[in-house]
Amino acid sequence: METTLLAAQALGTGLIASWLTLGVRDNIQHPAVNETYTAEVMEMTRMKADYPDSFAHVAHRAVTNRSVQQAAFRLVVGAELVATLVLWAGVVALVLAMVGGVNAETARSIAMIGTMGFTAVWAGFLIVGNHFCYWFCHEGAQNTHYQMTLWGIGTLILLAQG
Repeated sequence: METTLLAAQALGTGLIASWLTLGVRDNIQHPAVNETYTAEVMEMTRMKADYPDSFAHVAHRAVTNRSVQQAAFRLVVGAELVATLVLWAGVVALVLAMVGGVNAETARSIAMIGTMGFTAVWAGFLIVGNHFCYWFCHEGAQNTHYQMTLWGIGTLILLAQG
C-alpha cells in the first residue's frame, strides 16, 4: 500500500508541477500575455470603464505605476519558478521513496513545501485580486485562481496521507 500511495502522491505532485511549469514557461517566454492582464487588474481598468460608480469608491486602490506593476509581475513569476522547482524535487523524491532511495516522510515534506508554494501563488492572486475588485470584470481569472487553490489544497491533503 505504501508504494501505491507514494505513486499517487508522485502523480498528484507531478500534475501540478507540470501545469505550473507550462505557466512559468509562458510567463518567461511571452510575459506580455499575462503581464498585460496583471497590469489591467492593478489599474482596475475594466471596473473603471464598466462600473464607474463602484470604481469611484475604490479608485484609491488602483496602481498605475508601470514599474510597480512590472515588479509585481516579476515577483509572481519568481514565486512560480521557485514553487515549480521544489515541486519537481518533490516528484523526484517521491519516486525515489518508492524504491527505498529516500525516506518517504522526507519526500512528502519536499512535495508539500512545493505544493504550499503552488497553493500560495493562487491564493495570493485571490487575495490581491479581491483588493483590486477583480470579480467585477475578471471573473474567468478569479475562477481559475479559485480552482488552482482548490487543486493545491487537494494535493496537500493527498500528501498528508501516509
